[in-house]
Amino acid sequence: MKTLYCIVGPTASGKTAVAIELAILLKGEIISADSRQIYKHFPIGTSVPLTEERKGIRHYFLEELEPEEEMNAGIFGKEARDVINNIFSRGFIPIMAGGSGLYIKSVIDGLFEGESKDEEIRKRLNKRLAEEGREKLYDELKSIDEETAEKMSPEYSRRVIRALEIYYTTGKKPSEIRKQKPEINFSSIQFGLMPEREYLYERINERVEKMINAGLIDEVVELRDSGLHWRRNNSLDTVGIKEVFRYLDGEYSYDKMVETIKQNTRKYAKRQITWFKKDKRINWIEIKRGDTVKEITGEIMDLIKQTKPDSR
Repeated sequence: MKTLYCIVGPTASGKTAVAIELAILLKGEIISADSRQIYKHFPIGTSVPLTEERKGIRHYFLEELEPEEEMNAGIFGKEARDVINNIFSRGFIPIMAGGSGLYIKSVIDGLFEGESKDEEIRKRLNKRLAEEGREKLYDELKSIDEETAEKMSPEYSRRVIRALEIYYTTGKKPSEIRKQKPEINFSSIQFGLMPEREYLYERINERVEKMINAGLIDEVVELRDSGLHWRRNNSLDTVGIKEVFRYLDGEYSYDKMVETIKQNTRKYAKRQITWFKKDKRINWIEIKRGDTVKEITGEIMDLIKQTKPDSR
C-alpha cells in the first residue's frame, strides 16, 4: 500500500523546513495541515512559508480560501485525500506537515465529511446563543447527543452550535454520523518533532518578534480596513491575529499585545503537545539546540527504513 508521511508537532518546532527537506530527498509534494494557513491575506500571522523557502516544492492548502469562507476537519480530510491520491498517481510522494491535530486525524483516520450545513438553522442557533446563553445550548446538545457533548464544554460555543446544526440538519446524532468513516486507500507514518521545552519557548518568542518586524500589525490593519474582524470571522480568531486586533481596538498596549501573543502561542503549543501525545503511532524525534534540519531529516529517513506503515 502507498504511504503518506506526516510531520507533526507543536508550533515553531520546525515542521515546515523538515518537510521541505524530506520532500527534496523523496521527490515529494507537501500538504499543509494547518487550519489557518489555508486562508488568504494574513500570511505573516500564520507563518506561511515564503516562496523562496519552499525550494520549488509544490505545496497544497496554502492561502486558498478567503477569510469569510469556511473549512472544517471533515471537509479538509476529504479534499486532502483527493490531493494525496493525485500526488501518488503522478509518481510523487505526499508529505503532510502541520500542527492541526484534528485535520491530520481526519486525513489518515477519516471523520464525518462535514457537508451537512444549513445557514438558517445556524443563524437561529446563534440568535439563541445571544439570547439564552451558551449553557442552555450545551445542555440541549447533551440531552441529544451526550457522547458528542462530553468531548467539549459550554465554552466551545462554536463547536456546540456546529453539533446542533448537524443534528437539526440531518436528524442524526453527530456521534453516529462521525462513525461512518470513508475508505482510505493509503497507509501513513507519522513523525513528531519535539524540541526541548525551554528551546521551544525560545523559538516561539523569536518567531513572534520576527512576525511583528515583518509587518504583522500592518497586515491586521488591512484586514480591519476591509471590514473583517476576529470577533465576526472565525478564521481570524487566531493567536497572533486577535491580539493585534485588540491592540488596534485600544484594549491592549503595544507591550501587552506582544507578551500576550507569546503567552498564548506557548499555551497553544502545550495543547498541541497534549493532543499529539495521545496518538501512540507517532514516532517522536527529540530536538536539541543546535540540531540542524539536515540532521533531523536524516533521522527521519533512517526511521522510514525501519518503521512499518499504519494502515486504517
